[in-house]
Amino acid sequence: MLISQVRRGSPSRTCRLARKGWVYRISRQDATQDKSYWKRIKLYGLLDANYSWNFNDPASKINTFRNFDYRTNTGDINYGEFAIETPVEPIGFRADFGFGRSTQLVHGSEQAGKAFRYIQQAYVSAKPLKNYGLQFDFGKFVTSAGAEVIETHSNWNYSRSLLFAWAIPYYHMGLRTSIPVHKNYTAGFQLVNGWNNVEDTNGAKTVGLTGTLTAGKATWYHNYYVGREKPDIGGVSQPGVRQLFDTTVLVTPTSKTAFYINFDVGADKRIGSGSDRWYGIAGAARFALTNRVAVAPRLEYFKDRDGFSTGTPQALKEFTLTGEYKVWGDNGTALLSRLEYRHDWSNHTVFEQSNAPHRNHQNTALIGLIFTFSR
Repeated sequence: MLISQVRRGSPSRTCRLARKGWVYRISRQDATQDKSYWKRIKLYGLLDANYSWNFNDPASKINTFRNFDYRTNTGDINYGEFAIETPVEPIGFRADFGFGRSTQLVHGSEQAGKAFRYIQQAYVSAKPLKNYGLQFDFGKFVTSAGAEVIETHSNWNYSRSLLFAWAIPYYHMGLRTSIPVHKNYTAGFQLVNGWNNVEDTNGAKTVGLTGTLTAGKATWYHNYYVGREKPDIGGVSQPGVRQLFDTTVLVTPTSKTAFYINFDVGADKRIGSGSDRWYGIAGAARFALTNRVAVAPRLEYFKDRDGFSTGTPQALKEFTLTGEYKVWGDNGTALLSRLEYRHDWSNHTVFEQSNAPHRNHQNTALIGLIFTFSR
């Protein structure tokens, strides 16, 4: 905002702000620009709740290997969020504040303190070269990996995929950059503490390389993270690098149909010989039957070869079918309802059931309500 100074008592019909013996005069053009800036500040919010049934009736009331529809045979507040985002002209920021069970699960390994579980993202952005699209973000931000996100309404299914829960990180702390190097390709570089840690647990950093390629009705996302993730012990660094390659192809042939395939492969070098490895593939589709009704099936396979992610060397599979009905949506607010059936199965007996030995599968049903607003 451009502000011109005039001495007290000078004639002026413009708005004045008195401070320390000076009066600040704001031109009509500046006032209009200032008002436009405030109008372009974005506010977001959501409240997400569900009731889940597990037909195994586990005594723990936990859906095995689920990180978002975690509790079963009971109602639950999955996630609530309020976010604010300012224009980056050339400096801006975004902050997302959350609560609910998902915040505990996402931040389960965080060493920085409980307060950080309520901050999903908080970063400052800068665009030093206005005409070139280069952007720097510094702070805490969600990972670039994966086909899904933490906010339920932005996904096609209510429950998250096995790959989102077990193959990739949730968030990072550090530097993120992006720049369009071609009209169809955007590249990025990240330098972060590691996986899911605001407070660094070792003296090493993790490097992330990202890219997005668009071609007609298809978009290809690819991400690579590499770095030493094991915490130092007594100030002594522990050897072994973790690597992750994540890629997603999204195709939207029409305004009412969309498909994606997501593939992940990762390895964590052991202190001794060998590496812990995991990989998986997921495919999903979304069909909008009307302006209010949509259906989304998903099928995936996740191989946790050495039990690094799930604690058991196994091959996990799941099939999910989600129905969505938009109860209402107007002036930036919406209420979504989702009804979902999911079948998980493994080559090991890893799923809890009531008063009986574990079995190799579980079936769940869920109804969820998601209220969102934006401005």
